[in-house]
Amino acid sequence: MKVVLFCGGLGLRLREYSENIPKPMVKVGKHPILWQVMRYYAHYGHKDFILCLGYKGEMIKDYFLHYDEAMTNDFVMSDGGRRIELFGSDIDDWKITFVDTGIQANIGERLRAVREHLEGEEVFLANYTDGLTDLPLDEYVSYALAQDKTACFLSVRPTASFHVVESDPDGTVTKIAPVAEATRINCGYFVLKQSIFDAMEEGDDLVTAPFQRLIQQRELVTYEYDGFWECMDTFKDRQMLEDMVQRGEKPWQVWANEKKGGK
Repeated sequence: MKVVLFCGGLGLRLREYSENIPKPMVKVGKHPILWQVMRYYAHYGHKDFILCLGYKGEMIKDYFLHYDEAMTNDFVMSDGGRRIELFGSDIDDWKITFVDTGIQANIGERLRAVREHLEGEEVFLANYTDGLTDLPLDEYVSYALAQDKTACFLSVRPTASFHVVESDPDGTVTKIAPVAEATRINCGYFVLKQSIFDAMEEGDDLVTAPFQRLIQQRELVTYEYDGFWECMDTFKDRQMLEDMVQRGEKPWQVWANEKKGGK
């Protein structure tokens, strides 16, 4: 299946990095989070990507145009460096379509902007490109296809210490409490049918209005997952993921973990 990746936002909550580079290019360990999400999909056989570019999209293009496999794989160098024999490869069988979808566009507008590149795809995948997971993607996709609905999204329990706030019209807080354990959030791993475009109107975000229409039509389903998932939304989130890497904890790197005989 083709994979649509939304990587054009301003990343304002990660401005410590995004003032200089686009959020998807912020590294976790040795690689940008965008690469890690793509590598995750490629592990499950989904290697045809559509990148919805926007803010500093030229940096994403440059990264892949000058991608050096030798920097991420073991190799033998001979003939004074004129011959390189790689022991592995990351992206040689990937197909990547780069589409400028605008600086200020929302997710729905970005999806509509790449619709022509999805012709012939009855079902496709999509992702916010800021969350990492060890979800067995093949099981999730099989579930979504079996439900035969217009859209399916992955729902997880929030891992950060979020609080629910209630207040009067004048702003006076009447209640503040931790998010209930039963609460689940949409984490941006989508399985979508072409009919998603029928539920979208010009200017719509993906989730707000279209998903409400699908709810009314009983065409929206979710897949609940309680395994590893973390979102890199803020500097603190990124540091938490980086700390995990330094400890050797990388559960989202399913392509490497399976080689080691488990997560």
